[in-house]
Amino acid sequence: MKKKTDSTISLPVWAQLLLPVLVTVLCAGIVLLCSIRPYEQAKTYLKVAFMAGSTSAAGEGTNGLNIVQTDIDTGYTGKTNSEGTPVAVAYGSQCAVLEAKSIGLYVPVYYGGGSELLEQGACLTTASALLGASGNSVISGHVNTFFHDLSQLQVGDTVTAYTTYGKFTYEVTEQIQFESTSKSYLKQTDDDRLTLYTCEMQLLGSSSKRVGVICKLTDKAFYTDTEAGKGGTQ
Repeated sequence: MKKKTDSTISLPVWAQLLLPVLVTVLCAGIVLLCSIRPYEQAKTYLKVAFMAGSTSAAGEGTNGLNIVQTDIDTGYTGKTNSEGTPVAVAYGSQCAVLEAKSIGLYVPVYYGGGSELLEQGACLTTASALLGASGNSVISGHVNTFFHDLSQLQVGDTVTAYTTYGKFTYEVTEQIQFESTSKSYLKQTDDDRLTLYTCEMQLLGSSSKRVGVICKLTDKAFYTDTEAGKGGTQ
């Protein structure tokens, strides 16, 4: 009678010791990757909630920048006009609230740029058109906070900009991607548009690519009672 042959493969001792370590590292890596997105989303909403509870109207940034938070009425129900004059604000002041319900975006917009303002919200570039004015209004934000889901905006989605002087509605017409050195999408245009962009999401380091959307202006609603559009500062 023939003996059964043992087909079990015996691993070397060093491999038996190393295998559990490799499995543990692999599992830890998977858990870390899965937790990054929820953490970033939670951080965004916690930051928004903190800002909403702030009672400071103006603050000095670490570089001496005077940052002003404006109480903008997003529920204005008074009379409006399709014609009006956009109102400029000082550098570092909040000029709008940007909303895109399809991705849960609701963010304050400041006039200017730089790390201090981008920690507070999105930024309307000073070289671009004011919201509601003719030309290209360019707004940027950090991908790891307020513009985390910007790349999820789809053609046809609605984006709304609320200011102290009016409400402006846009429709996404194009998704864009470009290098950080390119200014082609940031230049002024003959048509009335809104350009939103942020860095491309990367797990490690920063990306040289930018992603965003181009939106066409579909409706202008300038407030006829300008004081109704703002409640002062908070």
